Amino acid sequence: MSREFLWGALAATSSVAGLFFLRFWRTTQDRFFLLFALAFAVFALHWTGLAVLDVSDESRHYLYVVRLLAF
Repeated sequence: MSREFLWGALAATSSVAGLFFLRFWRTTQDRFFLLFALAFAVFALHWTGLAVLDVSDESRHYLYVVRLLAF
């Protein structure tokens, strides 16, 4: 399997998890669920960026700044 395929699968599952928490936020209006939904959306952007952008190993660490925002 290629890395791009696995990164795409991670982006898809992160998006699904984000939508799952967004649905719970809409029913409960609890800020905790909204923050989880936003974190998973940022994770999905990170995995998509790794899959789409052709970055070298030396500059890949710049994409992890996006992942830091999720935490």
